[in-house]
Amino acid sequence: MSNNTPDYISTTNACKLCRPLGACLAFKGMEGTVPFLHGSQGCATYMRRYIISHYNEPMDIASSSLSEKHAVYGGGPNLKLGLTNVRNKYAPDMIGIATTCLTETIGDDVPMYLKEYMNETGDETGLPTFVNVASPSYAGTHMEGFHGAVKAAVEQMAQGGPVTECINLLPGFVSCADYRLLSEIMEDFGSPFTMLPDLSLTMDRPALLEYEKVPQGGTPLEKIRAMGRSRATIEFGRTLEKSQTAGTVLDERFEVKRYLTGMPIGIEETDRFFDILSSITGRPVPEKYVLERGRLVDSYVDGHKYVFGKKAVIYGEEDLVTGIAAFLAETGVRPVLCASGGRSGLLAGAIRDVTADMLPEQPAVYEGMDFFEISEMAESMKPDIIVGHSKGYPLARKLGIPLIRVGFPIHDRIGGHRILHLGYRGAQALFDTVVNAVIARKQDKSYVGYSYM
Repeated sequence: MSNNTPDYISTTNACKLCRPLGACLAFKGMEGTVPFLHGSQGCATYMRRYIISHYNEPMDIASSSLSEKHAVYGGGPNLKLGLTNVRNKYAPDMIGIATTCLTETIGDDVPMYLKEYMNETGDETGLPTFVNVASPSYAGTHMEGFHGAVKAAVEQMAQGGPVTECINLLPGFVSCADYRLLSEIMEDFGSPFTMLPDLSLTMDRPALLEYEKVPQGGTPLEKIRAMGRSRATIEFGRTLEKSQTAGTVLDERFEVKRYLTGMPIGIEETDRFFDILSSITGRPVPEKYVLERGRLVDSYVDGHKYVFGKKAVIYGEEDLVTGIAAFLAETGVRPVLCASGGRSGLLAGAIRDVTADMLPEQPAVYEGMDFFEISEMAESMKPDIIVGHSKGYPLARKLGIPLIRVGFPIHDRIGGHRILHLGYRGAQALFDTVVNAVIARKQDKSYVGYSYM
């Protein structure tokens, strides 16, 4: 097992995406919000295209459209003009401003610009809420941008007061289907809750006769303001243990107790999530989830003979990789390589924590990875399956093995944002997909071409 980054000269195909992209997606999960990039127009165009390809939904991202001149004289005037244009064209409840490489490099003071803008427009009514986050692409990944935007919203909006029965849920970056499932689970436990963010509707919406400039859905802003009065916060992310997050802000500033747990992927990690909910609410796990768990265990028994001992390469966002490793290990699949573009320094320990009692040997674990290096390592490991997003397809094709698509981005299939990863229900869908992929490969390679298992 290793936590060291391989020694190579340059990045050819990074196993991560840029930081402001993650921030824009987090802002999109907040009610009535328009994401706004303070930087060049090209950044917004690239991110819109990338996001649209995964979600198959419109994704408006405003931009201050800086040029070479503004790199010398500063981007304040363009930022203010852009904010006015967004207000006039979209009438949003909130504008989420994320910085880019350019504005971070020249040192633009966005909070100061926003104060000036509010003073200059003080006689006008109906100003939207402004939340800003520093998100230079050269420092960190899209996940750090995502968590940073959620933290900024809580820091700049949450208020204290009398404690309520509400539970804050900070699930991180998951699919629209996952957000819907989490809402269902929280409702079934009978407790009021605030989930931040919530992309379930804003990025997976029904067909409408008229285009909505600012789509319905997202976490209500009033609920974000009330998060400092909640009784507890549940935050997903084993690699967030040493990070300053929205959960730590709520704990330190408002004494809202933080429960940090892994992404509930597979039986054991989902059990932990349900145990936390039962502890906070004082309610037993609803019978429907007990039945879902039982059916999942039964399916593990049914499919075990097909996947036991198979080797897997996993890559993607650190906490998703950790959850997938836990899930695969409990099914009998052996992760041999776990890779991420993140650099928390906690990935190897997180994977060890969730797999140590199930794996005879820990997988090789690498952070800050490039797909060139992943490809070189995977070839010698002779895996049976690859688990990750679409950027791993060339490797799967090269090795002639199945790619189990999870996470973001999924650009070569439709419905990536509807893949269910979390809970017993998500594990059931993933398990069926894995087993059937293994069976299909064996079937395709058989000279008999059998049609009965």
